[in-house]
Amino acid sequence: MEKINLAKKLALFHELWSPKIVAEVNDTHIKLSKLQGEFDWHRHELEDELFLVLHGRLQIQFQDHDVWLEEGEMLVVPRGVAHRPVAPEEVHVLLVEPRGTVSTGNLTGDDRSTAGEWI
Repeated sequence: MEKINLAKKLALFHELWSPKIVAEVNDTHIKLSKLQGEFDWHRHELEDELFLVLHGRLQIQFQDHDVWLEEGEMLVVPRGVAHRPVAPEEVHVLLVEPRGTVSTGNLTGDDRSTAGEWI
C-alpha cells in the first residue's frame, strides 16, 4: 500500500491517447491519459467509462449533443453509447474502466487500440 502521486505519474509519459494504468480497485483499472486532437467515434458494448478532467478542458461528443468538461469535472459514458473525445489543447484525464477495457471499444485494428499499460 503506497500512495500514488498523479502529477508524478503524468510526468512519466508524453504519449497522447495512450492510457497508463496507475491502480486497480477490485476488477477496475484507474488510468491516466494525455489527450489532444480528436479520437475515433466508438462505443464500449459492455463497459461504462468515467472521464475525470485533471488539467485542461475536454469535449465529449455524442450523436445528438456535446458535453464540455472543465478541470475537476467528470462524466460517465454508459455502455453502448457512441462517443468521441475531443481535446483542442492537451488535457490530462483520469479514467475509470473495468480491467481489460480497450480504448477504441468496438473498433478493431485501430492503431490507438490499447487496454493500457502499467506505470
